[in-house]
Amino acid sequence: MMKAWLLDEPGLEHLHLGEIERPEPEAGELLIRVEAVALNPVDYKVGSNGNPNWSYPHILGVDLVGEVVKVGSSIANIITGARVAVHTDLTKYGGFAEYTVVDARACAVVPETVSDEAAASILCAGMTAYEAIMQKLNTRDKETILIHAGAGGVGGFAIQLAKRLGLKVFTTASPENFDWVESLGADVMIDYNVEDVTERIMEETHGRGVDLILNTVGRDVATADLDRLAYSGHLAHIAGPPDLSNMKGFTLSPSIHEVALGAAHASGNEHAIRNLSYMAEELLALLEAGELQDLVTDVLPFEQLKEGLEQLETRKVRGKLIVRVRN
Repeated sequence: MMKAWLLDEPGLEHLHLGEIERPEPEAGELLIRVEAVALNPVDYKVGSNGNPNWSYPHILGVDLVGEVVKVGSSIANIITGARVAVHTDLTKYGGFAEYTVVDARACAVVPETVSDEAAASILCAGMTAYEAIMQKLNTRDKETILIHAGAGGVGGFAIQLAKRLGLKVFTTASPENFDWVESLGADVMIDYNVEDVTERIMEETHGRGVDLILNTVGRDVATADLDRLAYSGHLAHIAGPPDLSNMKGFTLSPSIHEVALGAAHASGNEHAIRNLSYMAEELLALLEAGELQDLVTDVLPFEQLKEGLEQLETRKVRGKLIVRVRN
């Protein structure tokens, strides 16, 4: 048996700490003794809405770091005792438990000098930012980027990656987070609560608009982003595409990109699943080299995991909340 946060039915009010039988790995899987997990918006969102692939009680948690304690058959590249980080398949049991089973293809080995907490922080948020900035948006010969919600996990990692590419970074944030996002590399901070974001962008770019946009907020803001985008610019979204129905064709000529980590597992595509491992490895290497901040702002004990999710649900959390499963 093992301790786990069990969801008896959709709704975080049905999440409780209990005991359940420890899983066993099948071919291509690893049994992980979980050391730390990162809390993400997707955890409370799917926890509230449920998933048709689940049976109950279900275990949430898409990001985890831990030690491999058992290897399923047909695995040659990861051995027992290795410390790995992985963004998991949300349709299956997750990391809010003392042990869990994961797809070996999505795992990245954690460098010795990188802590469990730091490694956990770069998974969902960091990999989403990496896929957007490094794999989806065409940054070649571009100069400017607007990154929404720069104080959040995705935004914070995206700011750092964009600055590494030499881009001028605009970001939306509350004034109390201006110093934080500036420390990550933001050049221009926009208070989305009181400022007209479009007017500010056009003022700063002399009416041209920005070359690139990463929208982490939603469909309505993504639609408004079309008025902030330079000709032939690129817009990546993680929370809904823009509405293009009112945009006259052959005028702005935008490129629109969907970024969805979970789709990699759902696709069953071998390359897509292994790309999860690749992105994690790249980010872990940057952490190891001291070229990326991990954004960890608080570490909670396992018993306070539910409180952490409720805190995250307020959407006022800066950086990354991490839960230490083992003391």
